[in-house]
Amino acid sequence: MVKAVFLLAVLSGASSQVARAQQDNDHTLQAMRDEMARSKARLELQIPNTDQTVRPFYIEYRLLDLDVREVVAEFGDMLSSTRTRNRFMNVEARVGNYKLDSSNFVSDDAFRGFIGPTGEVGVDRDYDSLRQDLWIATDQAFKEAVDTYSRKKGYLSSLARQSDIDDFSKTAPVQLIQPLGTPDWTNRNWEQEAREASAVMRAFSQIQESRVSYYQVYATEYLLTSEGTEIRQNRSLAAIEAGMNAVADDGVPVNHYYATYAVRPADLPNVDTVRKGLNVACTELMALRAAPPAQDYTGPVLFEARAAASLLAQVLSPAINGARPPISFSPVLEQMLTGLGGKSDWVGRIGARVLPPTVTLVDDPGAKEFKGTGLVGGYTVDEQGVRGQKITLVENGVLKGELMSRRPGPDFDQSNGHGRAAFLNDAKPTMSNLIFSSTEAVSSPELRKKFLKECREEKQSERDKYCLVVREMDNPALSLLHQDDFSELLASFGGGAGTGDRLPLVVYRVYPDSGREEMVRGARIIGVNTRTLRNIAGIANDDFVFNHVQSQANGFAGTAFSAFGSAQLGLPASIVAPSLLFDEVEIRGERAEAKRLALLPPPPMTAAK
Repeated sequence: MVKAVFLLAVLSGASSQVARAQQDNDHTLQAMRDEMARSKARLELQIPNTDQTVRPFYIEYRLLDLDVREVVAEFGDMLSSTRTRNRFMNVEARVGNYKLDSSNFVSDDAFRGFIGPTGEVGVDRDYDSLRQDLWIATDQAFKEAVDTYSRKKGYLSSLARQSDIDDFSKTAPVQLIQPLGTPDWTNRNWEQEAREASAVMRAFSQIQESRVSYYQVYATEYLLTSEGTEIRQNRSLAAIEAGMNAVADDGVPVNHYYATYAVRPADLPNVDTVRKGLNVACTELMALRAAPPAQDYTGPVLFEARAAASLLAQVLSPAINGARPPISFSPVLEQMLTGLGGKSDWVGRIGARVLPPTVTLVDDPGAKEFKGTGLVGGYTVDEQGVRGQKITLVENGVLKGELMSRRPGPDFDQSNGHGRAAFLNDAKPTMSNLIFSSTEAVSSPELRKKFLKECREEKQSERDKYCLVVREMDNPALSLLHQDDFSELLASFGGGAGTGDRLPLVVYRVYPDSGREEMVRGARIIGVNTRTLRNIAGIANDDFVFNHVQSQANGFAGTAFSAFGSAQLGLPASIVAPSLLFDEVEIRGERAEAKRLALLPPPPMTAAK
């Protein structure tokens, strides 16, 4: 009797959700359902010269409805103001079975055909138009899957030993139909705010280029699978991102950035708060311009909370990914993943100590704030239709869990709802709201006192008796305004990302005897990786909420570069972390090449309006 009542309740809830989708004149799900039913019943391919037919065992329809507003300004002047509406689809078909299928394989043939399984669809939510697009996309996705499956089986047959890890995990179907969202841009004048905020740069004549971008997106995500999952959910993200650059007197370029994120546009800070943040960034940029170059250094380093959170985002992002990496036809991919820091050092180490014995690490997609500060990484259901779960990754320093998508790994074979992706990219295990805590944290002044004491003891026999404090880490995706500069950075930096090269931005020399601080520029951290985190010498209790965007660019997602993201090409995430002290960190001094200085001084600029 109880089971019957429960079943009726579930059916009632599902039918009410379907009715809700019909009432708001959104025919998207119905078109997806009908084309899915036809594909499941009739889609098959005859293998030439055989009696065999192939059918997909899994089909997935994803559709993303985007309403985006972007306002860009510089020096108090508007550069652009746009609002766009687009809808994109992606169709995935899998051939084989859950044990061995057509996914998770990189072959030597990347050509996908002229009509692929991903593309733009109409914005009017028209039933017939969408079914036509899904029909062609499903056909192409299925044919690609058959071809890939054949190549994959051929490659695996050449291996002496094949993996016994499944390609795809089963999961219970989820029904979640949210009311159709309506974009709410609030009654704020975003163009005027962008002008007023960017006008702060007018007070800094040595800034050569700057951009202040207000980026706001409302998304409705649809997911329909042949297993029975049906989802329509709303998401939104709002961001203010700014980059600025200048040139030091010796011709070396310097750069800085400012970024703030919120779940909704209304939650973005007001223009006065943004102006203050930009003023701090510009002031620090001018200090960097005048600062002496960093020298090679080895010794104690104190990462203040803001820098520590960003550092952990870079180091931990690959480590907490428990999925098996893709099988590659070429060893070049394996080398690339290793070089970019895309392989987890923690896989296969469940039960081993990976952090100090006092530390716990938890990822919680359901958290909305931390001690009154909003978190941006939360969600209900991930991009693979699995409900997000709170996972204790590390407890008392011991590895207990990993973030899992529906791609199994050596340690776990089931998803825990962390298969995340932006803009219809392939879902990968990605942090949501990651919280780093310690049972033996001390106050910030106490940690600094310990740092200075270690510095005196470490440097007492050296001529230059100073140690380093890192206040902020760089995000070149925002601070570098030109693709050529970014590409040049990757060429010099990318090879060391896997071994622990990191990019600090605001670094100070601290002289322990006097307490005097002196900013330096151009430092690069060497060798800070997951093994370094095992031996953290001190942890403060000054928790900082670092809201950021995990990059979803090809080659970046899931690597050490994933923390270098922007709102246009990324996935919102939050990490909470305190100041951290390391006994010994290697720093490489500035190696940047000087560029030719401007022939004339900057023109006079009137005060900010």
